[in-house]
Amino acid sequence: MSWQLIIDLALIALFVGSIPLIYSAYKGKLDNLNKFVWVLIFLTFDLILFGAFTRLTDSGLGCPDWPGCYGHSNPLLAMGNIKEAEKLMPFGPVTVSKAWIEMLHRYFASGLGFLVLILNFLTWKRRKEYGIKIFYVSFGLFLLICLQGAFGAFTVTMKLQPIIVTFHLMFALLLLVCLTVLSNLTRDNLQSLKPRNYLPIIPLGVFAIVFSQVFLGAWVSTNYAVLACNGFPSCNGEWLPNMDFLNGFTWWRELGKTSTGEYLNIEALVAIHWTHRVGAIITFATVITFIVYLKKISTQANEAWQLQSKYWIKFVLVILFAQLLSGMSNVIFNWPLIAALCHTGGASALLIGISKLLLLSFQRPLIK
Repeated sequence: MSWQLIIDLALIALFVGSIPLIYSAYKGKLDNLNKFVWVLIFLTFDLILFGAFTRLTDSGLGCPDWPGCYGHSNPLLAMGNIKEAEKLMPFGPVTVSKAWIEMLHRYFASGLGFLVLILNFLTWKRRKEYGIKIFYVSFGLFLLICLQGAFGAFTVTMKLQPIIVTFHLMFALLLLVCLTVLSNLTRDNLQSLKPRNYLPIIPLGVFAIVFSQVFLGAWVSTNYAVLACNGFPSCNGEWLPNMDFLNGFTWWRELGKTSTGEYLNIEALVAIHWTHRVGAIITFATVITFIVYLKKISTQANEAWQLQSKYWIKFVLVILFAQLLSGMSNVIFNWPLIAALCHTGGASALLIGISKLLLLSFQRPLIK
């Protein structure tokens, strides 16, 4: 890796990140830290969708090295290598379009990293207003996005190994959740409230179940097990099909192979898919139960809390049912790209909504 490549990629990150930064400054969002955090949430959400598009179009190895493309900062300079690889394998992992998709994903990710650095600067500058804790949180976000970027590199260098690709996505989703928490901490009207008669383990348990289900969804996607079960609600005409859980949930292995290097059998893919379906039922029941509980305690809260909870409850319910529809459409319509993207976007939006509800449950102002 040459210094010229590093400098070129840094300049591209600066350019990409400067576009939303200039927009934020023009709209006055830099003066309101909460609004700037929501800009980052929006961009992270978009990046997750584009990452899903990269994976679903088999563009993850569009440039088989990292961080550049055949040692160059953009596909134009590497066009000779790309066309040679495409000529040898016209439908292989390296094509002109796939190279551009992969590099654009890297550019957007580096631009977001630049904006997180700007967030660190702003939180340090305004630490007296918001407290030093806000800076520590934003610095943690910077470390998290660096870790996520490292797994992006491993995704390429380890040839799309499922567990690496899954963690790459999960770190992006965790970044989205942490930004949502930061948006709550930077609200101007944030109150320090102590919940009464409330067990913190309840919201944390709800989050753990939802996050685990999203992880299972990522495992389905990275193993290309979406179409392992034909039909819905049964799987290949059976409620309990033949399944190979041992190979399906062996984490450290190559894509499409077992830990011993043999090709993965269909029973292993069925096990992955079927587990995700069962997890969807558990997650749906858990979220609905938690919403019912929130509605019950809302009668004891003030009007501001009720308005916030009402908004986010509606948001979560809409996303929850949309997830069911997009998940079913993946199977019924043989995994169309738009449905797969909607399912990934729905999982991201669901995590935002659940995070907001859990934060509200921790800050429940009761009427005295």
